[in-house]
Amino acid sequence: MAEAVKIYDGAINKGLEGVVACTTSISSIVDTTLCYRGYTIEDIAANSNFEEVCWLLWNGQLPNKSELEGFKKNLKNAMHLPADLVEQLAKLPTNTHPMAWLRTATSMMGMWDKETEDNSEEANRHKSLRLTARMGMLVALFKRVREGKSFVQPNPDKSIAWNFLYMLNGIEPDSEMVDIFDTCLILHADHELNCSAFSARVTASSLSDIYSAVVSAIGALKGPLHGGANEQVILMLQEIGGMDKVDSWLTDALAEKKKIMGFGHRVYKNGDPRAKILSQMSERLTKKMGHPEYYQMSKYLDDKMQADKGLLPNVDFYSASVYFSMGIPTDIFTPIFAVSRVSGWCAHILEQYSNNRIYRPRGEWVGPTGLKYKPIDAR
Repeated sequence: MAEAVKIYDGAINKGLEGVVACTTSISSIVDTTLCYRGYTIEDIAANSNFEEVCWLLWNGQLPNKSELEGFKKNLKNAMHLPADLVEQLAKLPTNTHPMAWLRTATSMMGMWDKETEDNSEEANRHKSLRLTARMGMLVALFKRVREGKSFVQPNPDKSIAWNFLYMLNGIEPDSEMVDIFDTCLILHADHELNCSAFSARVTASSLSDIYSAVVSAIGALKGPLHGGANEQVILMLQEIGGMDKVDSWLTDALAEKKKIMGFGHRVYKNGDPRAKILSQMSERLTKKMGHPEYYQMSKYLDDKMQADKGLLPNVDFYSASVYFSMGIPTDIFTPIFAVSRVSGWCAHILEQYSNNRIYRPRGEWVGPTGLKYKPIDAR
């Protein structure tokens, strides 16, 4: 075999770690500070709502009263799935992972959109509205179909958070649950150039349509190292089984070099600010719903991992017990991530279109060179 020839003399950043691939003004991460358009996540989570955050991400500034009212009206008008689309979606198999179903459903939704192939900024903003207004509807539809129940029509006069919980369960949601879920949507809305946002931008950079870019993002989010981690966290807590078993479980897991889900982050080295907010929500909500042990186990693992391994929790860790306490099925956790993150994906896609250059990185060749073809009888 001929010797491999090195054709690249620079450093390779595996997983593109630390590589700056574009400029962005949507969100930023500096040490432990996450900002949306210059506003800290703590400030936004405490004072804003998801609809206002969508406007902020797409427009670069907080809306005034009339702008927000107009935006909510546009979301209201977009909160509708065509009856024939619902009919076709209801025929999709539900004995699959919800993220696989959502990926296909989102692609199908693009086929019902008359503006899909119109790549003008105006059309893309219309489609961003529809995608954001309807993503939660798709997730709720999946759950209803899987349970053999009829589709619940939304109440357009209510928020995206209210409607998701209502359509999921078919009953009007508790106001505190709505407030908590709305905050969760805010916390998950965007996170700089994460795996799914980058996937969306790569697809958009080819000037493909916005639905294709969002489907790319959903595919990336499905993975357990990205959005799928929150689902793995609750399964881990259920495997542990109780506070009296945490120590022995963790000792065994570390001895077996088992990955403890929900800890560590590629960018945050000193803590994820979203985890701190979710920790408080988890403590309050698990107590309210009668299973505080889920927070207690989480907090114990948090303290032990920090003390013994120097690892801090990320956004997935405490969101798991929050969603579980809301009665949301475990395999719906990651689709909820998409219900929120679609707003950030659309912001990144719009930004990519506005200052585009197709992504085309290189790979360092490490295979053989100089080989010569031999007839099959001579091999």
